[in-house]
Amino acid sequence: MTKEKDPYLEEDLREIVAENEIDWEALAGCSVLVTGSTGLIGSLLVKALCMANQTFTFCKEKPIRVLALIRSRKKAEEVFGSLYTEEAFSCVVADLMQEEFAVEGEVDYILHAAAQTASKEMVEHPVETIRTAVKGTGHLLALAAQKKVRGMVYLSSMEVYGSFLDGRRVIEEMSGYVDPLAVRSNYPLAKRLCENLCVAYHQEYGVPVRIARLAQTFGAGVLPTDHRVFAQFARSVMEKKDIVLHTRGQSEGNYCYTADTVRALLMLLTKGKSGEAYNIANEEMHRKIADLAEFAVGTLADGRIRVVYEIPEGNSFGYAADTRMCLDASRMRELSWEPKHGLEDSFRRLIASLAVRG
Repeated sequence: MTKEKDPYLEEDLREIVAENEIDWEALAGCSVLVTGSTGLIGSLLVKALCMANQTFTFCKEKPIRVLALIRSRKKAEEVFGSLYTEEAFSCVVADLMQEEFAVEGEVDYILHAAAQTASKEMVEHPVETIRTAVKGTGHLLALAAQKKVRGMVYLSSMEVYGSFLDGRRVIEEMSGYVDPLAVRSNYPLAKRLCENLCVAYHQEYGVPVRIARLAQTFGAGVLPTDHRVFAQFARSVMEKKDIVLHTRGQSEGNYCYTADTVRALLMLLTKGKSGEAYNIANEEMHRKIADLAEFAVGTLADGRIRVVYEIPEGNSFGYAADTRMCLDASRMRELSWEPKHGLEDSFRRLIASLAVRG
């Protein structure tokens, strides 16, 4: 299935396909468009859908037609490898930002996973971050309305909640403070507007869109070039180098394992309530950044490395504002979703996968 022959990723894909709460029969014979298809979550969605075609008899008879929206064929070939030879898989070369954006043929379901994930880019290119999120999502919602899709999931972020300072459990109806005059706020504010666009298209045009508010998601499949905090910590453990923090690490992180997140998204695609938002997080993995670093040092590296603080003036790294909150995933659990991977297991699988990928 994967060019890298990552056994940990293969195992995760089998786990996703084995999920009984995903309505695979509803997807059989349908076309599923995945944006952000060469990214971490998007690529796993594509690979899981393709594995379902190889697994279920009803999918072999009526395969899921997987449409991976891409901009670069070269990157797609690197990510998807042998999938290119599968008849039910195809790449759609298109730019969501173009006014003439269109997809030929039927589209029954959409998974909108395209997003900026690099904090530094958000600070260095805030205008582009806003434009890409809002314009791209608007074009995709218009396509969903035109194609009369059966279901759509928009991948949002826990950053839409803004800042809380009391460590509360946060449900979907809550909203914290986002400073509109802070440049780094471009990302959460753009995500908030995209969510409202989803609700607007649902109300005015009947688009059956669900919103997934993701915690930071990591596990098998993360690329060695990823610079998010979990990847930095994993590489430090692997390379036996000290973990360097550029903040005091008091912001509280919410996390979820990749396979658990993908299972949740595929459940939402057919079972979620349109116009609603769902937190996707493993509450047991909730930690302050500093505590997460100490966990990596003590549990994963057996104390052979240490945590070092090098805090610069200003926010040159583009980190989000400090917040103290724990995402409550009760609404997602009502759909019979349960995370299967805890913090240590998630990190060990991430490290093992990175080692395979070099």
